Amino acid sequence: MTAESTVPSPGTQPGYAHVSVLPRRESGAGFRFPARRPATRPLSPLPLLLTDGLAALAGALALTGAQRRPLLVAALVAATMLLRPNRSRPVAGILDELPSVCGRIAVAWFTLGALVAAYTPAHALSARTLLLGFTAQALAACTGRAVVHLWRRRALLRRPRAALVIGPAATAQRVAAAVLRHPRYGVRPVGIVAEHPGHPDGTEGLPVLTTGQEVQRALIQNGVREVLCIHPSVRTAQGPLLRALAESGCTVWEVDADTPSYATREQLAGFPCRRLDMGAGRGGGLGKRLLDIAVSGTLLLLVSPLLLVFAAVLRLTSGPGVVFRQERIGKDGRPFTLLKFRTHRPVDEHESATRWSVAGEVRMSPFCRFLRETSLDELLQLWNVLRGDMSLVGPRPERPYFVGQFSQTYPGYAARHRMRTGITGLAQIHGLRGDTSIEDRARFDNAYIDNWSLWQDICILLRTAAALVRPTGS
Repeated sequence: MTAESTVPSPGTQPGYAHVSVLPRRESGAGFRFPARRPATRPLSPLPLLLTDGLAALAGALALTGAQRRPLLVAALVAATMLLRPNRSRPVAGILDELPSVCGRIAVAWFTLGALVAAYTPAHALSARTLLLGFTAQALAACTGRAVVHLWRRRALLRRPRAALVIGPAATAQRVAAAVLRHPRYGVRPVGIVAEHPGHPDGTEGLPVLTTGQEVQRALIQNGVREVLCIHPSVRTAQGPLLRALAESGCTVWEVDADTPSYATREQLAGFPCRRLDMGAGRGGGLGKRLLDIAVSGTLLLLVSPLLLVFAAVLRLTSGPGVVFRQERIGKDGRPFTLLKFRTHRPVDEHESATRWSVAGEVRMSPFCRFLRETSLDELLQLWNVLRGDMSLVGPRPERPYFVGQFSQTYPGYAARHRMRTGITGLAQIHGLRGDTSIEDRARFDNAYIDNWSLWQDICILLRTAAALVRPTGS
């Protein structure tokens, strides 16, 4: 379950540039932005719900005589609402959802016809009635939805949301220009936030803001509500600023301007993007935390005698200092102290922080090697989980030195820190531990975060428990 490998330290390889690791949350206190404003309200589903309901009533006009019973009309309306697609993103217009709208209306009418024929054959719906009802409801639904979408598009054009683009000046200018060319998304970039002004190929672009005071002024004067963060590594370097902007009421988006690698349906002016959670916690976070507390607390009670035995054997065979403490990077780049049983004694603090692996260490005692091969040296991390430093399931935490290296080298590595790190994870149950690809681990970790569910956590824990009987070393 450890993320350590059996290859030499990547810190010894040329071509690696240092990338800043998110400092502690307190470091963001230097940004004095306005108090939290009400967040941008999501699009209300009520207009479309009302449209669908009225369209169902229009379709019910095709029913004749005894067929126009209130119960039958209510069943049609209910079926229409239950079959309503649950969209995770807004659609551009009625043409985008025409197949799904017509499809669910057809299913509703066929279901209604089958039920009526089964329970009251004397009043069965004829093919003509089914066709007329479907046609009337589909026309009413499409017309109503087209009006709603048109009204929403015009509202976005009249009142676009001001946005700041954070990233390298040239790339950020390119993204901002593309967004400005497509105003139908309702986002209007008003400034670029970058460490250096850069040279956007001599073209006139948005003002480049390089200080906290300039960002604050732009935030107040333009009423900024959206923040576009270019590339995952920028999120790591600008973590305190992004958190301060999020706390002031801005919505933060991560935009991939060069390598469209996000498995997401969200896009902005053709760029793949995804909304970032800057510390408020993901949906279902309470359930995940309750699972962590219940499982880690129970396991600590159950294995406490075993932990005492391990500590006693290590004390007798390896001397004092049986607990190994090391700084690792957790959620949002905040460092914490990870606990393990000490199976190796580094020469100094520098070796501890920068040596990539000790899996092949010949000075390790047989008992210490046993602990590492079975991952039993990781049991003390249950205390990290109970404290809230880690979770049972999540991306494996790494040392600051290597987080900086990997964030620069591997796409998506910095985005792993969107969620609390874990003892095990999706990457680990797919064999990505030991001498395996860091890029693959980052991809699996981000897939886990993007598709998180409590049931997925339970499945990963069960698969991890099954894998413990097949130790592969750490």
